[in-house]
Amino acid sequence: MMPSSVQPAPSPPGPHLRDIHLPPEPFWWPPAPGWWLLAVLLLASVLAGIWWWRRHRRALRQRRQVLGELDRLAQQHQHDGDGLALASALHQLLRRVARQHDAQAARQRGDAWRQTLARVPVDTATLQQLLALDQQIYRPPASFDHTASVTAVRAWLRLALKPASWKPVATEHADA
Repeated sequence: MMPSSVQPAPSPPGPHLRDIHLPPEPFWWPPAPGWWLLAVLLLASVLAGIWWWRRHRRALRQRRQVLGELDRLAQQHQHDGDGLALASALHQLLRRVARQHDAQAARQRGDAWRQTLARVPVDTATLQQLLALDQQIYRPPASFDHTASVTAVRAWLRLALKPASWKPVATEHADA
Protein backbone atom coordinates (compact mmCIF):
# COMPACT_ATOMS: atom_id res chain seq x y z
CA MET A 1 0.00 0.00 0.00
CA MET A 2 1.10 3.27 -0.75
CA PRO A 3 1.36 5.86 1.80
CA SER A 4 -1.12 8.52 1.12
CA SER A 5 0.16 11.88 1.30
CA VAL A 6 -1.81 14.11 3.61
CA GLN A 7 -1.74 17.64 2.69
CA PRO A 8 -2.61 20.31 5.21
CA ALA A 9 -5.84 22.10 4.61
CA PRO A 10 -5.30 25.45 3.11
CA SER A 11 -5.96 28.27 5.62
CA PRO A 12 -8.70 30.62 4.73
CA PRO A 13 -7.65 33.95 3.52
CA GLY A 14 -7.82 36.72 6.13
CA PRO A 15 -6.89 37.02 9.79
CA HIS A 16 -6.62 33.94 11.96
CA LEU A 17 -9.65 34.01 14.40
CA ARG A 18 -10.09 32.03 17.57
CA ASP A 19 -13.33 30.20 18.31
CA ILE A 20 -16.08 31.93 20.31
CA HIS A 21 -15.45 31.73 24.04
CA LEU A 22 -18.24 31.88 26.62
CA PRO A 23 -18.12 34.13 29.68
CA PRO A 24 -17.53 32.45 33.05
CA GLU A 25 -20.54 31.01 34.93
CA PRO A 26 -22.22 33.64 37.10
CA PHE A 27 -21.42 33.54 40.81
CA TRP A 28 -24.20 32.37 43.14
CA TRP A 29 -24.07 35.56 45.19
CA PRO A 30 -25.99 37.89 45.13
CA PRO A 31 -29.12 35.91 44.35
CA ALA A 32 -31.78 37.10 41.98
CA PRO A 33 -34.63 39.28 43.33
CA GLY A 34 -37.04 36.35 43.27
CA TRP A 35 -34.84 34.43 45.72
CA TRP A 36 -34.71 37.47 48.02
CA LEU A 37 -38.50 37.64 47.95
CA LEU A 38 -38.76 33.93 48.69
CA ALA A 39 -36.32 34.32 51.61
CA VAL A 40 -38.31 37.23 53.05
CA LEU A 41 -41.58 35.29 52.75
CA LEU A 42 -40.04 32.23 54.35
CA LEU A 43 -38.61 34.28 57.22
CA ALA A 44 -41.96 36.03 57.74
CA SER A 45 -43.83 32.72 57.81
CA VAL A 46 -41.34 31.21 60.28
CA LEU A 47 -41.64 34.25 62.57
CA ALA A 48 -45.46 34.15 62.33
CA GLY A 49 -45.40 30.44 63.15
CA ILE A 50 -43.19 31.01 66.18
CA TRP A 51 -45.44 33.84 67.37
CA TRP A 52 -48.56 31.69 66.96
CA TRP A 53 -46.92 28.72 68.68
CA ARG A 54 -45.86 30.82 71.69
CA ARG A 55 -49.31 32.39 71.92
CA HIS A 56 -50.95 28.95 71.75
CA ARG A 57 -48.61 27.55 74.41
CA ARG A 58 -49.30 30.53 76.68
CA ALA A 59 -53.07 30.00 76.31
CA LEU A 60 -52.72 26.28 77.07
CA ARG A 61 -50.57 27.03 80.11
CA GLN A 62 -53.12 29.56 81.36
CA ARG A 63 -55.97 27.10 80.77
CA ARG A 64 -54.15 24.36 82.71
CA GLN A 65 -53.34 26.80 85.51
CA VAL A 66 -56.92 28.04 85.91
CA LEU A 67 -58.45 24.55 85.71
CA GLY A 68 -55.80 23.30 88.14
CA GLU A 69 -56.77 26.06 90.55
CA LEU A 70 -60.40 24.98 90.21
CA ASP A 71 -59.40 21.40 91.03
CA ARG A 72 -57.45 22.61 94.08
CA LEU A 73 -60.48 24.58 95.27
CA ALA A 74 -62.71 21.52 94.92
CA GLN A 75 -60.19 19.35 96.81
CA GLN A 76 -59.88 21.98 99.53
CA HIS A 77 -63.67 21.97 99.90
CA GLN A 78 -63.70 18.17 100.18
CA HIS A 79 -61.04 18.45 102.86
CA ASP A 80 -62.55 21.23 105.00
CA GLY A 81 -66.21 21.33 103.85
CA ASP A 82 -66.37 25.14 103.94
CA GLY A 83 -69.07 25.95 101.37
CA LEU A 84 -68.84 29.69 101.87
CA ALA A 85 -65.09 29.72 101.13
CA LEU A 86 -65.65 27.57 98.04
CA ALA A 87 -68.44 29.84 96.73
CA SER A 88 -66.30 32.91 97.32
CA ALA A 89 -63.22 31.38 95.64
CA LEU A 90 -65.25 30.16 92.64
CA HIS A 91 -66.80 33.61 92.28
CA GLN A 92 -63.37 35.26 92.39
CA LEU A 93 -62.03 32.81 89.82
CA LEU A 94 -64.93 33.61 87.47
CA ARG A 95 -64.33 37.33 87.85
CA ARG A 96 -60.59 37.01 87.22
CA VAL A 97 -61.12 35.13 83.97
CA ALA A 98 -63.97 37.43 82.88
CA ARG A 99 -61.80 40.47 83.56
CA GLN A 100 -59.40 39.32 80.85
CA HIS A 101 -62.14 39.93 78.27
CA ASP A 102 -64.03 42.75 79.95
CA ALA A 103 -62.16 45.19 82.18
CA GLN A 104 -65.37 46.14 83.98
CA ALA A 105 -66.13 42.55 85.06
CA ALA A 106 -64.59 43.05 88.49
CA ARG A 107 -67.16 45.76 89.33
CA GLN A 108 -70.27 44.43 87.62
CA ARG A 109 -73.33 43.39 89.54
CA GLY A 110 -76.75 42.07 88.63
CA ASP A 111 -77.74 42.23 84.98
CA ALA A 112 -74.36 43.54 83.80
CA TRP A 113 -72.63 40.54 85.42
CA ARG A 114 -75.21 38.22 83.85
CA GLN A 115 -74.53 39.70 80.42
CA THR A 116 -70.79 39.23 80.89
CA LEU A 117 -71.28 35.58 81.87
CA ALA A 118 -73.73 35.10 78.97
CA ARG A 119 -71.09 36.22 76.45
CA VAL A 120 -69.69 32.70 76.79
CA PRO A 121 -72.10 30.27 75.09
CA VAL A 122 -73.20 27.99 77.92
CA ASP A 123 -76.63 26.53 78.56
CA THR A 124 -79.19 28.26 80.75
CA ALA A 125 -78.82 25.86 83.69
CA THR A 126 -75.08 26.50 83.83
CA LEU A 127 -75.62 30.24 83.64
CA GLN A 128 -78.17 30.12 86.47
CA GLN A 129 -75.78 28.07 88.62
CA LEU A 130 -73.04 30.66 88.02
CA LEU A 131 -75.37 33.52 88.94
CA ALA A 132 -76.39 31.67 92.10
CA LEU A 133 -72.76 31.83 93.25
CA ASP A 134 -73.10 35.61 93.57
CA GLN A 135 -75.95 35.25 96.04
CA GLN A 136 -74.52 32.14 97.71
CA ILE A 137 -71.71 34.16 99.25
CA TYR A 138 -74.25 36.00 101.42
CA ARG A 139 -76.56 33.07 102.26
CA PRO A 140 -76.31 30.42 104.93
CA PRO A 141 -74.10 27.55 103.72
CA ALA A 142 -76.82 24.89 104.13
CA SER A 143 -78.36 25.36 100.66
CA PHE A 144 -75.17 25.22 98.59
CA ASP A 145 -74.79 22.51 95.93
CA HIS A 146 -71.03 22.56 95.59
CA THR A 147 -70.81 19.75 93.00
CA ALA A 148 -73.15 21.50 90.57
CA SER A 149 -71.36 24.81 91.11
CA VAL A 150 -67.91 23.35 90.45
CA THR A 151 -69.25 21.59 87.34
CA ALA A 152 -70.87 24.81 86.07
CA VAL A 153 -67.73 26.85 86.74
CA ARG A 154 -65.60 24.22 84.97
CA ALA A 155 -67.91 24.26 81.91
CA TRP A 156 -67.86 28.05 81.76
CA LEU A 157 -64.08 28.26 82.24
CA ARG A 158 -63.36 25.71 79.51
CA LEU A 159 -65.19 27.92 77.03
CA ALA A 160 -64.15 31.27 78.51
CA LEU A 161 -60.46 30.44 78.23
CA LYS A 162 -60.86 30.16 74.45
CA PRO A 163 -61.01 33.78 73.25
CA ALA A 164 -62.84 32.85 70.06
CA SER A 165 -65.83 31.57 72.04
CA TRP A 166 -66.65 34.99 73.55
CA LYS A 167 -69.54 36.79 71.92
CA PRO A 168 -69.01 40.48 71.14
CA VAL A 169 -70.27 43.04 73.62
CA ALA A 170 -73.79 44.16 72.85
CA THR A 171 -73.81 47.95 72.81
CA GLU A 172 -76.93 49.91 73.52
CA HIS A 173 -77.89 52.64 71.09
CA ALA A 174 -79.71 55.63 72.54
CA ASP A 175 -82.30 57.12 70.21
CA ALA A 176 -82.19 60.81 71.00
